[in-house]
Amino acid sequence: MNKTLAEARAYAQGLLAAVSGHGLDGVQPFVIPPASAIAAVAEILGRDGRVLVGAQNAHWEDAGAWTGEVSVPQVADAGARIIEIGHSERREHFGETDDTVRRKVAAVLHHGLIPLLCIGEPASVKNAGGSAAFILNQARRALDGLDDDQLARVLIAYEPIWAIGVNGRPATAGELQEPFAALWGRYGGRVSALLYGGSVSVDNAAQLLEIEHVGGLFVGRTAWQLEGYLSLLGIAAERGTYRGTPA
Repeated sequence: MNKTLAEARAYAQGLLAAVSGHGLDGVQPFVIPPASAIAAVAEILGRDGRVLVGAQNAHWEDAGAWTGEVSVPQVADAGARIIEIGHSERREHFGETDDTVRRKVAAVLHHGLIPLLCIGEPASVKNAGGSAAFILNQARRALDGLDDDQLARVLIAYEPIWAIGVNGRPATAGELQEPFAALWGRYGGRVSALLYGGSVSVDNAAQLLEIEHVGGLFVGRTAWQLEGYLSLLGIAAERGTYRGTPA
């Protein structure tokens, strides 16, 4: 819930200027503005796939008596290509369940867009040694029943709850190896990419991208300011570690 229309336009214009004519081999940038700014940002960045525009949420129904919600066709009409689904804040504060997440994934795929499925465990689960089982269960409940072609269009973002937000702490490489190995064991080569999100910064991005099976980053606070996002894009481009094909 950040940025007015004017702020979002300025960010998009700066991003477009920075990426135009510059090689980002192996990297697919994307931005996910608030619903109020999707159309404005998409108009500036275009729909050619150089920078994908997303939506932070969308309902599983195409239309109807769902006051305050937006549908997948509506955000697609505004220019969104990626739909973020199941973020921990949506689950905690707005009652999202594994069932509603599953319905949203199916709706996004039905309309030809890219589901960005967010999964992650709380600190209590991590401390009990149950991280891998927890996130695999979240992913299974959201993705079971999809065929290979559908799975190939899905992005999975692992965001441990203990590592995100203002009170989150950066995860170490050692803490991420087991969860990503587990995700790769079930979904490696089947989904578009496995991303990591959680206290990503300019200081730790390179190390995170070197972790086996991490195919990209899903960044929050560091990317709120354009300078931070551009720095992260530069780090990713130097390594060419993005191995998915969401476009």
